[in-house]
Amino acid sequence: MKRLSVRTVLLTGLLLIFLSQCHLLAPVSDPNRPADKGPDNGPTTELPTSNPSNNSLSPEEAFRLDIIDYAKTFLGTDYLYAGRDPRKGFDCSGFTYFVMDEFGISLSPSSRAQEGQGLKVRVGEVQPGDLIFYRRSAASQVFHVSLVASNEPDGIYVIHSTSRGVVIDNISTSSYWSPKISSARDVVSGKF
Repeated sequence: MKRLSVRTVLLTGLLLIFLSQCHLLAPVSDPNRPADKGPDNGPTTELPTSNPSNNSLSPEEAFRLDIIDYAKTFLGTDYLYAGRDPRKGFDCSGFTYFVMDEFGISLSPSSRAQEGQGLKVRVGEVQPGDLIFYRRSAASQVFHVSLVASNEPDGIYVIHSTSRGVVIDNISTSSYWSPKISSARDVVSGKF
């Protein structure tokens, strides 16, 4: 009976460790996490499912979708100020820096510097892989960057590292992000 008890305790302990590592026991909001990068409430948004045939895509379009597929593998990764490592966490520009580096696109790790890289594009005309920048007011400095995942009739979906970790948001319908949208840059087409 004692052996079963010890075994049960050990298995329970291992299960608790596993669940906590998978963030299944993590609190909904972490008071130690910086709250400056966005709201801490609400679930991550799901991308609309539009699956164009790979045969109908240009090499650039396919490349852009590969970037987004790779970026989505980090959904749920924790936020970490100045973070550029998925094992530790990302901040907004650390995330875009890390993802683009995987595809041979050299970016600064600073959102303010990233705003000067690539080609300027209209926000309404962004494509997957483009970057969108945010300011609190027209006169303030850039404080956030996101990666465009999809530009749909119902809005622009981005993947970015916020105080909620790496999430997908429809910034067009977000009362937090929409008024702060400042500019957009194409850092991908230079590869083609």
